[in-house]
Amino acid sequence: MTTRTYTCAIVGTGAIATAHAEAVARSAGRARLVGAVDIEPDRASAFAATWDVPTYPSLADLLDAQRPDLVHLCTPPGSHLPLALECLAAGASPVVEKPPVLSLAELDRLRVAEAAAGVPVATVFQHRFGSGAVRLRRLLAEGTLGRPLLASANTLWFRDDDYFAVPWRGSWELEGGGPTMGHGIHQFDLLLSILGQWTSVTAVAARQARPTDTEDVSAALVRFDSGAVATVVNSVVSPRQTSQLRFDFERATVDLEHLYGYSDAHWRVTAAPGAPDVTSAWAGDPPDTPSGHTAQFAAVLDALDAGETPPISTADTRVTMEFVAAVYASAFTGRVVGRGEITEGNPFYGSMAGDGAPWLTATALDGRSPG
Repeated sequence: MTTRTYTCAIVGTGAIATAHAEAVARSAGRARLVGAVDIEPDRASAFAATWDVPTYPSLADLLDAQRPDLVHLCTPPGSHLPLALECLAAGASPVVEKPPVLSLAELDRLRVAEAAAGVPVATVFQHRFGSGAVRLRRLLAEGTLGRPLLASANTLWFRDDDYFAVPWRGSWELEGGGPTMGHGIHQFDLLLSILGQWTSVTAVAARQARPTDTEDVSAALVRFDSGAVATVVNSVVSPRQTSQLRFDFERATVDLEHLYGYSDAHWRVTAAPGAPDVTSAWAGDPPDTPSGHTAQFAAVLDALDAGETPPISTADTRVTMEFVAAVYASAFTGRVVGRGEITEGNPFYGSMAGDGAPWLTATALDGRSPG
Protein backbone atom coordinates (compact mmCIF):
# COMPACT_ATOMS: atom_id res chain seq x y z
CA MET A 1 0.00 0.00 0.00
CA THR A 2 1.25 3.47 -0.89
CA THR A 3 0.28 6.63 0.96
CA ARG A 4 0.08 10.21 -0.23
CA THR A 5 -1.58 13.48 0.67
CA TYR A 6 -4.83 14.00 -1.22
CA THR A 7 -6.08 17.47 -2.10
CA CYS A 8 -9.75 18.14 -1.39
CA ALA A 9 -12.26 20.85 -2.25
CA ILE A 10 -15.77 21.53 -0.98
CA VAL A 11 -18.71 22.75 -3.06
CA GLY A 12 -21.51 24.13 -0.94
CA THR A 13 -20.46 25.61 2.40
CA GLY A 14 -23.64 25.14 4.43
CA ALA A 15 -23.87 23.23 7.69
CA ILE A 16 -22.89 19.78 6.41
CA ALA A 17 -19.71 21.18 4.83
CA THR A 18 -18.27 21.61 8.32
CA ALA A 19 -18.43 17.85 8.89
CA HIS A 20 -16.51 17.31 5.65
CA ALA A 21 -13.91 19.94 6.50
CA GLU A 22 -13.43 18.42 9.94
CA ALA A 23 -12.96 14.96 8.40
CA VAL A 24 -10.19 16.35 6.18
CA ALA A 25 -8.61 18.17 9.12
CA ARG A 26 -8.65 14.99 11.24
CA SER A 27 -6.95 12.87 8.56
CA ALA A 28 -3.52 13.25 10.21
CA GLY A 29 -2.01 14.86 7.13
CA ARG A 30 -3.40 12.32 4.66
CA ALA A 31 -5.58 15.02 3.05
CA ARG A 32 -5.74 18.79 2.94
CA LEU A 33 -8.41 21.28 1.95
CA VAL A 34 -7.42 23.52 -0.97
CA GLY A 35 -10.57 25.44 -1.88
CA ALA A 36 -14.29 26.01 -1.60
CA VAL A 37 -17.20 27.21 -3.75
CA ASP A 38 -20.61 28.56 -2.79
CA ILE A 39 -23.22 30.58 -4.66
CA GLU A 40 -23.57 32.83 -1.59
CA PRO A 41 -20.36 34.92 -1.32
CA ASP A 42 -20.79 35.82 2.36
CA ARG A 43 -21.24 32.21 3.37
CA ALA A 44 -18.26 31.17 1.27
CA SER A 45 -16.10 33.90 2.82
CA ALA A 46 -17.03 32.85 6.35
CA PHE A 47 -16.22 29.23 5.58
CA ALA A 48 -12.93 30.21 3.93
CA ALA A 49 -11.91 32.26 6.95
CA THR A 50 -12.66 29.39 9.31
CA TRP A 51 -10.72 26.82 7.32
CA ASP A 52 -8.04 29.08 5.81
CA VAL A 53 -8.73 28.19 2.18
CA PRO A 54 -9.36 30.25 -0.95
CA THR A 55 -12.80 30.49 -2.50
CA TYR A 56 -13.65 30.41 -6.20
CA PRO A 57 -16.62 31.80 -8.15
CA SER A 58 -17.44 28.43 -9.70
CA LEU A 59 -16.53 24.77 -9.62
CA ALA A 60 -14.89 25.17 -13.04
CA ASP A 61 -12.59 27.86 -11.64
CA LEU A 62 -11.70 25.72 -8.63
CA LEU A 63 -10.99 22.64 -10.76
CA ASP A 64 -8.79 24.67 -13.09
CA ALA A 65 -6.84 26.37 -10.31
CA GLN A 66 -6.36 23.49 -7.87
CA ARG A 67 -6.79 20.19 -9.77
CA PRO A 68 -8.09 18.53 -6.56
CA ASP A 69 -8.09 14.78 -6.10
CA LEU A 70 -11.45 14.79 -4.31
CA VAL A 71 -14.39 17.17 -4.44
CA HIS A 72 -16.95 16.99 -1.63
CA LEU A 73 -20.40 17.91 -2.95
CA CYS A 74 -22.42 19.45 -0.10
CA THR A 75 -25.01 21.25 -2.21
CA PRO A 76 -28.79 20.60 -2.51
CA PRO A 77 -29.56 17.21 -4.13
CA GLY A 78 -30.79 18.60 -7.43
CA SER A 79 -27.30 19.92 -8.24
CA HIS A 80 -25.38 16.74 -7.40
CA LEU A 81 -25.43 15.06 -10.80
CA PRO A 82 -24.22 18.01 -12.94
CA LEU A 83 -21.53 18.87 -10.40
CA ALA A 84 -20.37 15.25 -10.16
CA LEU A 85 -20.21 14.98 -13.96
CA GLU A 86 -18.12 18.16 -14.05
CA CYS A 87 -15.73 16.70 -11.48
CA LEU A 88 -15.38 13.43 -13.36
CA ALA A 89 -14.63 15.25 -16.61
CA ALA A 90 -11.79 17.03 -14.81
CA GLY A 91 -10.42 13.80 -13.30
CA ALA A 92 -11.54 14.54 -9.74
CA SER A 93 -13.40 12.01 -7.57
CA PRO A 94 -16.76 13.30 -6.30
CA VAL A 95 -17.63 12.56 -2.66
CA VAL A 96 -21.39 13.09 -2.76
CA GLU A 97 -23.70 13.85 0.14
CA LYS A 98 -27.01 12.02 0.43
CA PRO A 99 -29.17 11.65 -1.50
CA PRO A 100 -26.52 11.39 -4.21
CA VAL A 101 -28.93 11.97 -7.12
CA LEU A 102 -32.66 12.41 -7.69
CA SER A 103 -33.49 9.11 -9.43
CA LEU A 104 -32.24 5.75 -10.63
CA ALA A 105 -31.93 7.23 -14.11
CA GLU A 106 -29.55 9.89 -12.78
CA LEU A 107 -27.55 7.33 -10.86
CA ASP A 108 -27.14 5.13 -13.93
CA ARG A 109 -26.02 8.17 -15.91
CA LEU A 110 -23.46 8.91 -13.21
CA ARG A 111 -22.20 5.32 -13.30
CA VAL A 112 -21.67 5.51 -17.07
CA ALA A 113 -19.67 8.72 -16.67
CA GLU A 114 -17.69 7.21 -13.81
CA ALA A 115 -16.69 4.21 -15.92
CA ALA A 116 -15.74 6.43 -18.87
CA ALA A 117 -13.61 8.72 -16.71
CA GLY A 118 -11.92 5.92 -14.80
CA VAL A 119 -12.36 7.98 -11.64
CA PRO A 120 -14.36 6.62 -8.67
CA VAL A 121 -17.38 8.22 -7.04
CA ALA A 122 -18.17 7.82 -3.33
CA THR A 123 -21.54 8.38 -1.65
CA VAL A 124 -21.68 9.59 1.95
CA PHE A 125 -23.46 6.97 4.06
CA GLN A 126 -21.41 7.51 7.19
CA HIS A 127 -23.47 5.32 9.55
CA ARG A 128 -21.95 2.22 7.97
CA PHE A 129 -18.56 3.12 9.42
CA GLY A 130 -19.09 3.35 13.17
CA SER A 131 -17.43 0.50 15.06
CA GLY A 132 -20.81 -0.93 16.13
CA ALA A 133 -21.92 -1.43 12.53
CA VAL A 134 -18.53 -2.86 11.53
CA ARG A 135 -18.66 -5.27 14.47
CA LEU A 136 -22.24 -6.31 13.74
CA ARG A 137 -21.43 -7.16 10.11
CA ARG A 138 -18.43 -9.21 11.26
CA LEU A 139 -20.34 -11.18 13.89
CA LEU A 140 -23.11 -11.92 11.42
CA ALA A 141 -20.64 -13.09 8.78
CA GLU A 142 -18.88 -15.31 11.34
CA GLY A 143 -22.17 -16.97 12.33
CA THR A 144 -21.99 -15.80 15.95
CA LEU A 145 -25.50 -14.33 15.89
CA GLY A 146 -27.22 -16.97 13.78
CA ARG A 147 -29.65 -16.14 10.99
CA PRO A 148 -31.32 -12.73 10.78
CA LEU A 149 -35.05 -13.11 11.39
CA LEU A 150 -36.63 -9.71 11.96
CA ALA A 151 -35.45 -6.09 11.90
CA SER A 152 -36.68 -2.52 12.05
CA ALA A 153 -35.32 0.90 11.09
CA ASN A 154 -37.15 3.93 12.45
CA THR A 155 -36.17 7.51 11.64
CA LEU A 156 -38.63 9.56 13.66
CA TRP A 157 -37.57 13.18 13.31
CA PHE A 158 -39.25 16.58 13.54
CA ARG A 159 -38.94 19.37 10.98
CA ASP A 160 -41.27 22.36 11.28
CA ASP A 161 -42.81 24.43 8.51
CA ASP A 162 -39.96 26.96 8.64
CA TYR A 163 -37.50 24.18 7.77
CA PHE A 164 -39.36 23.66 4.50
CA ALA A 165 -39.40 27.38 3.67
CA VAL A 166 -36.01 26.83 1.97
CA PRO A 167 -37.07 26.69 -1.71
CA TRP A 168 -35.57 23.31 -2.63
CA ARG A 169 -36.87 21.40 0.39
CA GLY A 170 -40.02 19.37 -0.01
CA SER A 171 -39.75 19.46 -3.81
CA TRP A 172 -39.67 16.38 -6.02
CA GLU A 173 -37.74 18.29 -8.69
CA LEU A 174 -35.02 19.66 -6.37
CA GLU A 175 -34.88 17.37 -3.31
CA GLY A 176 -36.10 14.20 -4.96
CA GLY A 177 -38.39 13.12 -2.14
CA GLY A 178 -39.32 13.58 1.50
CA PRO A 179 -37.98 11.75 4.58
CA THR A 180 -37.74 8.49 2.63
CA MET A 181 -35.18 10.11 0.35
CA GLY A 182 -33.44 12.66 2.53
CA HIS A 183 -33.75 11.72 6.20
CA GLY A 184 -34.38 8.03 6.85
CA ILE A 185 -31.95 7.00 4.13
CA HIS A 186 -29.06 6.83 6.62
CA GLN A 187 -30.87 4.40 8.92
CA PHE A 188 -32.20 2.06 6.27
CA ASP A 189 -28.95 2.17 4.30
CA LEU A 190 -27.27 0.81 7.42
CA LEU A 191 -30.01 -1.82 7.76
CA LEU A 192 -29.52 -2.89 4.14
CA SER A 193 -25.74 -3.11 4.64
CA ILE A 194 -26.36 -5.56 7.50
CA LEU A 195 -29.14 -7.72 6.07
CA GLY A 196 -27.97 -7.94 2.47
CA GLN A 197 -30.07 -7.97 -0.68
CA TRP A 198 -33.72 -7.07 -0.35
CA THR A 199 -36.29 -8.81 -2.57
CA SER A 200 -39.60 -6.96 -2.24
CA VAL A 201 -41.21 -3.88 -0.69
CA THR A 202 -44.78 -3.13 0.37
CA ALA A 203 -45.18 0.51 1.43
CA VAL A 204 -47.40 3.46 2.21
CA ALA A 205 -46.55 7.18 2.15
CA ALA A 206 -48.55 10.23 3.12
CA ARG A 207 -48.41 13.97 3.53
CA GLN A 208 -49.75 14.39 7.04
CA ALA A 209 -48.86 17.92 8.12
CA ARG A 210 -46.05 19.67 6.27
CA PRO A 211 -46.49 22.24 3.42
CA THR A 212 -44.56 20.13 0.90
CA ASP A 213 -45.07 18.41 -2.43
CA THR A 214 -43.29 15.34 -1.05
CA GLU A 215 -44.43 12.94 1.66
CA ASP A 216 -43.69 13.66 5.31
CA VAL A 217 -44.10 10.05 6.49
CA SER A 218 -43.63 6.61 4.97
CA ALA A 219 -43.64 3.02 6.18
CA ALA A 220 -42.48 -0.14 4.42
CA LEU A 221 -42.47 -3.90 4.94
CA VAL A 222 -39.37 -5.43 3.37
CA ARG A 223 -38.37 -9.02 2.56
CA PHE A 224 -34.78 -10.15 2.08
CA ASP A 225 -32.99 -12.97 0.25
CA SER A 226 -32.05 -14.43 3.64
CA GLY A 227 -35.74 -14.79 4.59
CA ALA A 228 -35.54 -11.91 7.06
CA VAL A 229 -38.41 -9.44 7.29
CA ALA A 230 -38.00 -5.77 8.26
CA THR A 231 -40.06 -2.66 8.79
CA VAL A 232 -38.79 0.80 7.79
CA VAL A 233 -40.51 3.97 9.05
CA ASN A 234 -39.49 7.52 8.07
CA SER A 235 -41.00 10.69 9.52
CA VAL A 236 -40.43 14.43 9.89
CA VAL A 237 -43.54 14.96 12.06
CA SER A 238 -42.43 13.20 15.27
CA PRO A 239 -41.87 15.58 18.23
CA ARG A 240 -39.88 13.03 20.26
CA GLN A 241 -37.03 12.52 17.86
CA THR A 242 -35.12 9.26 17.68
CA SER A 243 -33.23 7.03 15.25
CA GLN A 244 -33.63 3.34 16.00
CA LEU A 245 -32.47 0.08 14.52
CA ARG A 246 -33.24 -3.35 15.90
CA PHE A 247 -32.05 -6.72 14.61
CA ASP A 248 -33.46 -10.00 15.93
CA PHE A 249 -31.14 -12.88 15.12
CA GLU A 250 -31.50 -16.52 16.15
CA ARG A 251 -29.12 -16.04 19.08
CA ALA A 252 -29.42 -12.38 20.04
CA THR A 253 -31.19 -9.08 19.64
CA VAL A 254 -28.97 -6.13 18.73
CA ASP A 255 -30.43 -2.64 19.29
CA LEU A 256 -29.21 0.81 18.33
CA GLU A 257 -30.85 4.07 19.44
CA HIS A 258 -29.35 7.49 18.78
CA LEU A 259 -30.32 10.65 16.92
CA TYR A 260 -27.83 11.92 14.33
CA GLY A 261 -24.80 9.75 15.11
CA TYR A 262 -23.78 6.89 17.39
CA SER A 263 -20.92 5.46 19.43
CA ASP A 264 -20.61 2.02 21.03
CA ALA A 265 -22.56 3.33 24.02
CA HIS A 266 -25.70 3.55 21.88
CA TRP A 267 -25.77 -0.19 21.13
CA ARG A 268 -27.28 -2.96 23.26
CA VAL A 269 -26.95 -6.74 22.85
CA THR A 270 -29.37 -9.25 24.42
CA ALA A 271 -28.65 -12.96 24.13
CA ALA A 272 -31.56 -15.30 23.38
CA PRO A 273 -32.57 -17.66 26.23
CA GLY A 274 -30.39 -20.75 26.10
CA ALA A 275 -28.08 -19.26 23.47
CA PRO A 276 -24.36 -18.66 24.03
CA ASP A 277 -23.59 -15.27 25.54
CA VAL A 278 -22.46 -12.95 22.74
CA THR A 279 -21.42 -10.12 25.04
CA SER A 280 -17.71 -10.95 24.96
CA ALA A 281 -17.75 -11.23 21.17
CA TRP A 282 -19.46 -7.86 20.93
CA ALA A 283 -16.82 -6.27 23.17
CA GLY A 284 -14.02 -7.19 20.76
CA ASP A 285 -12.50 -5.31 17.84
CA PRO A 286 -12.73 -2.75 16.41
CA PRO A 287 -12.26 -0.14 19.15
CA ASP A 288 -15.01 2.41 19.75
CA THR A 289 -15.29 4.63 16.68
CA PRO A 290 -18.27 6.98 16.34
CA SER A 291 -20.26 6.97 13.13
CA GLY A 292 -19.61 10.05 11.08
CA HIS A 293 -17.84 11.65 8.17
CA THR A 294 -14.41 11.25 9.75
CA ALA A 295 -14.74 7.47 9.93
CA GLN A 296 -15.98 7.16 6.35
CA PHE A 297 -13.38 9.58 4.99
CA ALA A 298 -10.59 7.54 6.60
CA ALA A 299 -11.99 4.46 4.84
CA VAL A 300 -12.06 6.37 1.54
CA LEU A 301 -8.39 7.31 1.94
CA ASP A 302 -7.48 3.73 2.87
CA ALA A 303 -9.12 2.46 -0.31
CA LEU A 304 -7.43 5.06 -2.50
CA ASP A 305 -4.03 4.22 -0.96
CA ALA A 306 -4.64 0.56 -1.76
CA GLY A 307 -5.76 1.30 -5.33
CA GLU A 308 -9.29 0.09 -4.55
CA THR A 309 -12.74 1.57 -5.13
CA PRO A 310 -13.59 3.81 -2.18
CA PRO A 311 -16.71 3.14 -0.15
CA ILE A 312 -19.59 3.64 -0.75
CA SER A 313 -19.31 2.76 -4.45
CA THR A 314 -21.99 3.60 -6.99
CA ALA A 315 -22.84 -0.12 -7.14
CA ASP A 316 -23.48 -0.08 -3.38
CA THR A 317 -25.42 3.15 -3.70
CA ARG A 318 -27.68 1.71 -6.36
CA VAL A 319 -28.98 -0.96 -3.97
CA THR A 320 -30.14 1.73 -1.55
CA MET A 321 -31.49 4.04 -4.24
CA GLU A 322 -33.45 1.21 -5.85
CA PHE A 323 -34.95 0.52 -2.44
CA VAL A 324 -36.02 4.18 -2.17
CA ALA A 325 -37.64 4.00 -5.61
CA ALA A 326 -39.41 0.78 -4.64
CA VAL A 327 -40.88 2.40 -1.50
CA TYR A 328 -42.36 5.22 -3.56
CA ALA A 329 -43.53 2.90 -6.32
CA SER A 330 -45.30 0.60 -3.88
CA ALA A 331 -46.79 3.49 -1.90
CA PHE A 332 -48.13 5.29 -4.98
CA THR A 333 -49.40 2.24 -6.88
CA GLY A 334 -50.59 0.03 -4.03
CA ARG A 335 -48.57 -2.93 -5.30
CA VAL A 336 -45.75 -5.07 -3.97
CA VAL A 337 -42.59 -4.00 -5.83
CA GLY A 338 -39.81 -6.49 -6.43
CA ARG A 339 -36.09 -5.86 -6.77
CA GLY A 340 -35.13 -5.36 -10.42
CA GLU A 341 -38.64 -4.26 -11.41
CA ILE A 342 -37.93 -0.53 -11.77
CA THR A 343 -36.08 -0.25 -15.06
CA GLU A 344 -35.93 2.24 -17.92
CA GLY A 345 -39.49 2.98 -19.04
CA ASN A 346 -40.94 2.56 -15.56
CA PRO A 347 -42.19 5.97 -14.33
CA PHE A 348 -40.33 5.53 -11.03
CA TYR A 349 -37.03 5.06 -12.88
CA GLY A 350 -36.92 8.69 -14.00
CA SER A 351 -38.45 10.22 -10.87
CA MET A 352 -39.09 9.03 -7.33
CA ALA A 353 -42.57 10.54 -7.74
CA GLY A 354 -43.37 8.36 -10.74
CA ASP A 355 -46.40 9.89 -12.47
CA GLY A 356 -46.97 12.11 -9.45
CA ALA A 357 -47.76 11.88 -5.75
CA PRO A 358 -51.45 10.97 -5.26
CA TRP A 359 -52.19 14.06 -3.16
CA LEU A 360 -50.82 16.30 -5.91
CA THR A 361 -52.48 14.56 -8.85
CA ALA A 362 -55.82 14.50 -7.02
CA THR A 363 -55.56 18.24 -6.41
CA ALA A 364 -54.73 18.90 -10.04
CA LEU A 365 -57.64 16.78 -11.28
CA ASP A 366 -60.49 18.01 -9.14
CA GLY A 367 -59.34 21.18 -7.44
CA ARG A 368 -59.48 19.82 -3.90
CA SER A 369 -57.17 21.42 -1.36
CA PRO A 370 -54.05 19.31 -0.73
CA GLY A 371 -53.90 17.23 2.41
